[in-house]
Amino acid sequence: MISNDLNLFLIFISACIVNNILLIRFIALCSFFGLSNQIETSIGMGMAVIFVMVMSSSVTWIFYNYLLVPFNITFLRTAVFILVIATLVQLEEMYIHKNLPALYKSLGIYLPLITTNCAILAAAFLGIDYKLSFIKNLVYTLGVSSGYTLSIVLFSTIRERIKIAPIPRYFQGYPIAFITASLMSLAFLGFSRLFGL
Repeated sequence: MISNDLNLFLIFISACIVNNILLIRFIALCSFFGLSNQIETSIGMGMAVIFVMVMSSSVTWIFYNYLLVPFNITFLRTAVFILVIATLVQLEEMYIHKNLPALYKSLGIYLPLITTNCAILAAAFLGIDYKLSFIKNLVYTLGVSSGYTLSIVLFSTIRERIKIAPIPRYFQGYPIAFITASLMSLAFLGFSRLFGL
């Protein structure tokens, strides 16, 4: 649980490590497994998620507190949040397609799927539900997206090592990936109650 009583450092650590969106909350696992075959792709996806998550959570926070709440139409928040996220993803996709064609090609279908990446929508909702101030919401989403990037990059480095390991045929591919992810999740459970979080 994150509250306005925590300082910025503890909010970041809690969002990044203690309550990691992938390995503790198990949100956005589709991109976690789909884009962790190569380190370069994982880093690119992580950077894209950091940008979209921080921007979308900031914009949705403003929309929620200065448009939806004053007009008492908070029931529209899901539709508004998805619209904001989709717009930002389209802008980012156009930028990457024009300036970083190699990264655009490696991300493939997963780049437009950031729109439906549940981690981004979850971070926007959680920042609102925790009733964080704008700055703390910004730090929270930076922590969540950094935790996402940390997890997917660590996972991709392990998967690249697994490719050359002598694994029985029945465990190759996704079975060993799921076993590895579960072991990483257990390792991250060791951070629970870190700094009393």
